[in-house]
Amino acid sequence: MRRTAGIRLSLSALLIVGALTGTGAVAAERSSAEQPVAEPALVNALERDLGLSEEQAVERLAQEADAIAVEPDAKRAAAEAFGGSWFDAEAGTLVVGVTDREYAEPVLATGAEVELVDHTQAALDATLVAIDELAGPEGAPEGVSSWHVDPLANSVVVNVVSGAESDAEVAAFLADAQAEGPVEVRSVAGAPQTLAAGTVGGDPYYTGNVRCSIGFSVHGGFVTAGHCGGGGAAVYGWDRSLIGHFQGSSFPGNDYAYVSVGNGWWTEPVVLGWGTVSDALVRGSNEAPVGASICRSGSTTGWHCGTLLAKNETVNYSSGEVVYQLTKTSVCAEGGDSGGSYISGDQAQGVTSGGWGNCSSGGETWYQPLNEILSAYGLTLHTA
Repeated sequence: MRRTAGIRLSLSALLIVGALTGTGAVAAERSSAEQPVAEPALVNALERDLGLSEEQAVERLAQEADAIAVEPDAKRAAAEAFGGSWFDAEAGTLVVGVTDREYAEPVLATGAEVELVDHTQAALDATLVAIDELAGPEGAPEGVSSWHVDPLANSVVVNVVSGAESDAEVAAFLADAQAEGPVEVRSVAGAPQTLAAGTVGGDPYYTGNVRCSIGFSVHGGFVTAGHCGGGGAAVYGWDRSLIGHFQGSSFPGNDYAYVSVGNGWWTEPVVLGWGTVSDALVRGSNEAPVGASICRSGSTTGWHCGTLLAKNETVNYSSGEVVYQLTKTSVCAEGGDSGGSYISGDQAQGVTSGGWGNCSSGGETWYQPLNEILSAYGLTLHTA
């Protein structure tokens, strides 16, 4: 069920150095020509949360920007042999899995590295869908927290809350899941929960007695988490003046919403740094790869950073709701952070859905990818 002996290919391994002279510099040339200087806010946050030096943080942000730019071309080059992709922080490059050695050369030509794997992304996605169907609308047993395709493991990972493995319903679900395809079971420390909160002070938005956080400005409003409010609900700002109303909301299944902005309020292409770091400008919404650094802003815990751990994960919230196609991170969050912004470099990534743990002891969180929200409601991101 694991990758094929972990074989990573290089230009020299394929004896094509001469034929591809200069192609390995594609990403570097693109970065130096197009990428802005690293924002001090992001550099400071990566130093604090990932334990990097200033030089390492600047270098990593540049490498991740390259990986984001290279990924679409690399995926197309891998064609039907595509076995997933991820950012290798140690090597500082995008890695693409392929199931057929013949596709290695065109992928390498894009500037990515290549690793031979056993299963295509399509096969792993099919296994994920089969597990979704096993869970059904009622969700999986309570001890099963989530499941996702892990490109590094080249398998579908099913996460089980520590201590729940011996539960009969959990064991039966895992057995059925493993019969569907390449599945790996992992233990996690906590069960995921949504992160809305009751009314408290701070810089939030309110709907009813729920406090959540603004995600990203779009033309005409902002996006946030769907579990924070239903369609038509009034939304009030930090000063309790009316901002607008939920124009659309989807939860469970999805976890996104769109709020109109008016009544003297306006939108800005900014993510708040909460005094910990400078506010960050939003310049686009290109997706970061697995393994990239990512930061989150929320009205309870402010600004925190971590690593993008998995994409397209199905989350079985402890309150009974199932949400599909979320992205998992190592960033902490707490109640009231729901709906807040995830950003990688200057690229908007998504809005906070839920998590487990807290910002004292640590934990994991999930976000609803932004581009799906923009597409669902026909919105345009407000960019700097």
